Amino acid sequence: MANNKNELVFLPLGGLGEIGMNLALYGYGPAEKREWIMVDCGVTFPGPDLPGVDLVLPDIEFVREQRDNLKAMIITHAHEDHYGAIATLWPGLNVPIYASPFTAGLLEAKREYESWMREIPVTIFKAGDTINVGPFTVEGVPVNHSIPEPMALAIRTPLGNIVHTGDWKIDHAPTLGPKTDEARFRAIGDEGVLALMCDSTNAMRDGVSPSEEEISASLRQVIENAEGRVALTTFSSNIGRIRSIAKAADEAGRQVLLLGSSLKRAVAVARDLGMMEGVKPFVDEDEFGYIPRDKVVAILTGSQGEPRAALAKLSRDEMRNVALAAGDLVVFSSRAIPGNEKAIQDIKNGLVEQGVHILTDNEALVHVSGHPRRNELKQMYEWIRPEILVPVHGEAAHLIAQKELAEQSGIAQVPRVRNGDVLRLAPGPAEVIGHVEAGRVFKDGKLIGNFDEMGIGERRKLSFVGHVAVNVLLNSKFDFAGDPDVVPIGLPGFDDEDERMEDVLFDAVLGAVESIPRSRRKDLGMVKEAIRRSVRAAANECWGKKPVVTVFVNRLG
Repeated sequence: MANNKNELVFLPLGGLGEIGMNLALYGYGPAEKREWIMVDCGVTFPGPDLPGVDLVLPDIEFVREQRDNLKAMIITHAHEDHYGAIATLWPGLNVPIYASPFTAGLLEAKREYESWMREIPVTIFKAGDTINVGPFTVEGVPVNHSIPEPMALAIRTPLGNIVHTGDWKIDHAPTLGPKTDEARFRAIGDEGVLALMCDSTNAMRDGVSPSEEEISASLRQVIENAEGRVALTTFSSNIGRIRSIAKAADEAGRQVLLLGSSLKRAVAVARDLGMMEGVKPFVDEDEFGYIPRDKVVAILTGSQGEPRAALAKLSRDEMRNVALAAGDLVVFSSRAIPGNEKAIQDIKNGLVEQGVHILTDNEALVHVSGHPRRNELKQMYEWIRPEILVPVHGEAAHLIAQKELAEQSGIAQVPRVRNGDVLRLAPGPAEVIGHVEAGRVFKDGKLIGNFDEMGIGERRKLSFVGHVAVNVLLNSKFDFAGDPDVVPIGLPGFDDEDERMEDVLFDAVLGAVESIPRSRRKDLGMVKEAIRRSVRAAANECWGKKPVVTVFVNRLG
């Protein structure tokens, strides 16, 4: 009878309601004792509303509580939004990780670069392989995406089969395989599929994606037509694109160099795995200045406006051996991840000031997304023929767009699922039966914690209104024992009457203490609060903002 209580559930802790930070859990068993597998463990990147934060990670408190029941972590591919949190979150779980050789290689290369990272043992798992983990049998299915060795997962359970697509698209002429395996997906569809968890990133875009082969031909034309140097920026893990650029440059009679440590690491891993065959060796940075302008192509990091990446340094003319000049061309062979537009625009402006020409995918076919458009999604529905479709990997608008497309395509059940929702897939109709905390934690320097623990709210406040420190020393009679110290940080220097802000606040401190009868100054806590209020009020009156104020009051003797 106990088996009748077994349920198959899906629980996303990231990636549903946002692009990035993908982490999905699949559970099987009775509610009180389920066995789990985790698919992907990604990060997202902080915006200006999180000053000082390095990375945003999914909150896995629920997973830690279930650690003894977590059987495996399976990684679909090595993009940061799918694998970037492993180094930080895995040490608390110590669960077996299954990933492709390229993913394992990038993880190891990252560890050599990041001294704080622990060694993380990875079991190699490739498209075409099958593993048994607890009640789950998981098969890797080849798909095409903008990175080597991506895979979808066919997850078989006693209560039905699930297809988790990961990131994918249909490209019949990629410059680096694999192709999305239509025959395998059709065969899995013939077995019967309970649920399809499907990438929604491009669910609002009609038609089909252009092929990487078309991008390659277009890039070759761009490079051949350029009169000066050509610099192309793309995602460092997009080895297929890097191959396209290198071959186009070679055909145009140009030499190629790589700029940016993450790009060099990814290419080194790809070379070790035999993915760079047919691509000529890249030239060293210090040779750049000796190559004629019309004979060089640079591939570089920084397509998302990262301030320390190679492209940003070039836009500020800060590189030792490499510089661009008027008439050179920078090609953005990438798309802007939402939230990065301002940083990217700042870099473009810096380049334009140098007389450099800019080319993006608005003007020429120099980039294609790695995600399926609407016609590709409909093809996947036809191959798989699922009873349930769950749109994943997207902001609300993308998820809703795929929900509507799936319903129009005749899929019976398309439940609304967001981060933290526990979706029961079987038995019975798909239904959200519970919710767990699915927040965010923040990597800040060497520490990790939630919004309050890391002091991010206070830091944000400081970034808007600055800080004033006040130190007051009272003598035995509770009068001033010398002038108070007032140190404003991040406030305007002068008010609108040209009086120093420091003097305005100093007078506020004197006034606050002198307004308190001497007999009542024995209550130092009350004195401290009176000073704090007075300083904030004085700043507000002349500036219109209330700074954060820290007050120290001590008495001699």
